[in-house]
Amino acid sequence: MTNNSSVYAGKSSGRLINDRVIFVQVLVAVLLCINITLIVIFFMKEIFYTNMRYILFANALFSDCINLIITNVLLILSYFTVPIQSWSCPFFFILSSLYNYVTPITLTAMSLERYVAICMPLHHAELCTTGRALQGILIIHSLSIIPCIVVLMHFFSSVTVGFFKQYAICSVELFILQRWQGHVRSAISQFYFLIMCILIAFSYVQIMKVAKAASGENKESTRKGLRTVILHAFQLLLCLIQLWTPFIEAAVLQINFRLFINVRYFNYILFNLAPRCLSPLIYGLRDEAFLLALKHWVFCCPFKNGMARPGK
Repeated sequence: MTNNSSVYAGKSSGRLINDRVIFVQVLVAVLLCINITLIVIFFMKEIFYTNMRYILFANALFSDCINLIITNVLLILSYFTVPIQSWSCPFFFILSSLYNYVTPITLTAMSLERYVAICMPLHHAELCTTGRALQGILIIHSLSIIPCIVVLMHFFSSVTVGFFKQYAICSVELFILQRWQGHVRSAISQFYFLIMCILIAFSYVQIMKVAKAASGENKESTRKGLRTVILHAFQLLLCLIQLWTPFIEAAVLQINFRLFINVRYFNYILFNLAPRCLSPLIYGLRDEAFLLALKHWVFCCPFKNGMARPGK
């Protein structure tokens, strides 16, 4: 890692902005506007901020917003090769790593909430209270910070104080100093992947059993819950693949640098931005209660009484 005097002079790389960078900035701006709008709507109506289902949804939206901002800042710094002091990189790494895990774990929790609502309806009101939702968010963040702590413990034990006075392009690779550290990070990611896949599959199978036995309105409600779990599973798959992309990129980097740049851009669009597009779709457009609230907020439409009981 080398010092860069141009930083002191306030100069950055003269690299031109191309269509890829513009596309990413537009997409990030649109997603942030949509997510912030949905968060505002969440706090406007009591039926949302007192319902575990929507509290978890708001947590996923907030996580997506933080992730979009942090990864976009790192993308711009990396694209224009702007080095920053190494002491500030752990801050970016902690937020990026934390919210990389918060979103998929929240999606898993949302699938379990649908399982309780559909398969254990008599216990849903008791198990899925506002207080338990907040406790769940605390647990989600506690589980999400563990991989970050493991990586930083190995990192801080391996570097000297002088390292933090240097300048570097901030990226995840900066914290993986030895190959075994990468293996440990990979093992943790795969363990989380396995547990979340098991929980999603369990929810899907149990809801499927109820769907086969249900009839009339209950059958339609159960099928809707089943479709929601399927969408969560697809969204979760994209998020979890993102946890593996650093290892794919590291292997590609050994082959060809230009290919590495293309693969990293492709991974960022498909496995970072794409899952963030699905959250507003699942609850912002498919959910009747949220859709009515959105119409009311944007178009000043009458707020119908039907919102009082959000569907499953």
